[in-house]
Amino acid sequence: MKTDILSMTFGELSDEFVFLGYPKFRAKQVYEWLHKHLVSDYDEMSNLPKNLREELKEKLPIHCCKIEKKQVSKLDNTVKYLFQLHDGDFIESVVMKYKYGYTICVSSQVGCKMGCAFCASTLGGFKRSLTAGEILSQLYTAQKDIGERISHIVLMGMGEPLDNYDNVMRFLELVTDEQGVNISMRNISLSTCGIVPKIEELLSKHLQLTLSISLHAPSDDIRSGIMPINKKYSVDELLKICRKYTNETSRRISFEYSMLSGFNDTYECARLLASKLKGMLCHVNLIPVNEVAESPYKPSTPERIEKFIDILSKSGINATVRRKLGSDIDASCGQLRLKENKNRKKGDKI
Repeated sequence: MKTDILSMTFGELSDEFVFLGYPKFRAKQVYEWLHKHLVSDYDEMSNLPKNLREELKEKLPIHCCKIEKKQVSKLDNTVKYLFQLHDGDFIESVVMKYKYGYTICVSSQVGCKMGCAFCASTLGGFKRSLTAGEILSQLYTAQKDIGERISHIVLMGMGEPLDNYDNVMRFLELVTDEQGVNISMRNISLSTCGIVPKIEELLSKHLQLTLSISLHAPSDDIRSGIMPINKKYSVDELLKICRKYTNETSRRISFEYSMLSGFNDTYECARLLASKLKGMLCHVNLIPVNEVAESPYKPSTPERIEKFIDILSKSGINATVRRKLGSDIDASCGQLRLKENKNRKKGDKI
């Protein structure tokens, strides 16, 4: 398999150019074209000799994702992308506008193998993990499309980031590189369903990113019913490593909690959640979910969410309700890919 140049660090690229017989300054030119000017075609690199461009096309292809479909919310201008990768697979990204600027939610895998019952990403099946360059390309392609700088990233799209640990770590190294787009680590959030050994490994790096835990339930009996990962790592085991993480990094953890009507939104759930998080440096992000046709779970009512947050707040737990964006454009991760795959299967039958 040919090397994906977007996944290479500047040091690796410099070594490759020396191996190919070119001076190191050419590597710096190419790296800046890719990571500062966000160029996706060697022919646009006007200060490179033609023979070098042709050799790079052959030996170091640029695997940029291409926009297959794009939806723009009429309610809040949230943009949902269905990207096609170089091998034909599909992934999704969402760009959201806030007061502080633009945030992109990127995918880390094609599909997901975690099997969370309320998530559309897992319904489409798991294909493979993304390279660092393919994760990066979502940011670059979206930024060029909207014509605005994207300053914040959430690894909360399709896939489980910690199931693709090495490529995600390389992505973080590239996206925070001062010679590239140079996004601050403090402006990056990584969301995981709770692979405890990988959280331990992440902790050892002492990165200044925000760790988000997809918790969604306060007890094993409820969480195991919707998140298979809980059968391997219990709620208490997960919260134990979370406490260790906050104690050693002094970074607040965000707990994601999708509000599912009649399932995990009871007052008993709220009180149990408050008791388990007591004393931890954390924040609970209550999520009014977007409906997924294939899922049996429905969103909680605004009244129930308001009462839930009231119980948490009175117990001393910092909690907010996530602003609901893109409800009119299939904004839940995996929905567009699911529809596209279904349409293509129908086309095959025809």
